Amino acid sequence: MSAREPRETWNLDTAHIGQRVLFFDQLHSTNTTAAELASTHESGLVVLADFQSAGRGQYGRVWQSRPGSSLLMSVALRSPRELCRPVIFTALAAVAMGEAILALTGTQARIKWPNDLLIRGKKVCGILIENTTATVIGIGLNLNQTAEQFAEANLPDATSLGIVSGKPVEVAAAADVVIRKLDAEYTRLLAGERVAVEADWKWRIGLLGRQVTAELTDGSLVSGRLHEMSFDGLELDTGDSGWRVLVPEMVRQLRPFSDSV
Repeated sequence: MSAREPRETWNLDTAHIGQRVLFFDQLHSTNTTAAELASTHESGLVVLADFQSAGRGQYGRVWQSRPGSSLLMSVALRSPRELCRPVIFTALAAVAMGEAILALTGTQARIKWPNDLLIRGKKVCGILIENTTATVIGIGLNLNQTAEQFAEANLPDATSLGIVSGKPVEVAAAADVVIRKLDAEYTRLLAGERVAVEADWKWRIGLLGRQVTAELTDGSLVSGRLHEMSFDGLELDTGDSGWRVLVPEMVRQLRPFSDSV
């Protein structure tokens, strides 16, 4: 078997995502491979790897994982133009991952803006959206790392589904659940149920009505009460200076005000 030949190929009975799933032993990056293969496969291709040597996260951060300890997955989609925005695909993935985590552990996860999922304040999942030949949704979900392994890696604020549930989680079983949840959320968007997806996204973020600080991509800070949020904008009541509407893609971080000082 060559380095670029999948170990397994699955064909799931889904509507849009996962009808073709390629599972590799090792890749440099599932996102890179999914982007490369997108032009020769139908939309909804899923690429999985037991290990990736050059995985990456938001803003170029490195994503590292021991073989078999995480779900490392990317989905390549060719979507209607009106959906092709990072905030929409990040929300889609985050809501789906929240539902998948609930199904796998019975525990709710919250979204930490813009692209992490937390359980009891600790990171369990990261999402990376990239646009090349297709929109690629990259997902890294901690499955079987132990608290000791996170401590050795100097990651005190990380957790895994195994820690939360008290039992190991099989990669294939987790992948099946995640793919089906992604497919369900993507199907909702294609059916015009954007408002419903937005509502679930807002609920998992959990900051509406609270005092927050937004760090923008230019480094500036905006503080105020988060009055409303949608894929079109975040509305902040900044007090004496009035209202600010922030484009979601321009917001690098969004934190409760108490966490910002």
